[in-house]
Amino acid sequence: MKYAKLFLFLFMMLAAGAVGAYAQDGPPPEDSERGERPEDHRPNLLAELGLSREQIQQIRRANRERRPVMMNARRRMGEAARNLDMAIYGDAVSDTDVHSRLKEFQAAESELSRLRFESELAVRKILTPEQLVRFRDLRRRFAEERRRNNPARRMQRRDQQMPPTQD
Repeated sequence: MKYAKLFLFLFMMLAAGAVGAYAQDGPPPEDSERGERPEDHRPNLLAELGLSREQIQQIRRANRERRPVMMNARRRMGEAARNLDMAIYGDAVSDTDVHSRLKEFQAAESELSRLRFESELAVRKILTPEQLVRFRDLRRRFAEERRRNNPARRMQRRDQQMPPTQD
């Protein structure tokens, strides 16, 4: 679930950031010095999904409409987290106040999650069946890459490869 949210966030950020450049200028040019393209370092979801100009415009409109609502939801969640923190670590602690602040935080968190999943659903509705298959494959590859590059997992592999120390 955590990775799904992360992937959604990255997808929306990539879509929002890349849509303008892609829609106006086409795919990014190659880096003349090294012959590398930006998508060599991270997936270019728009190009890999093969979105049409109309689909890109639909995503741009959805992002534009969603942006202020998401910003407000993030702001409310941040405020709720700070209020909960203050209730827990203040000079005088009140179980009633902590529980009240916790409910506010949970409501803000729930609202933010709802908005994120509604956004994901809106993008999903724009994709063709073929693009959906590609999207699922990209998401699977992204999750595999995250698992491979997980620092805790790298340390675990390193520890397994190191010879035992003699005391």
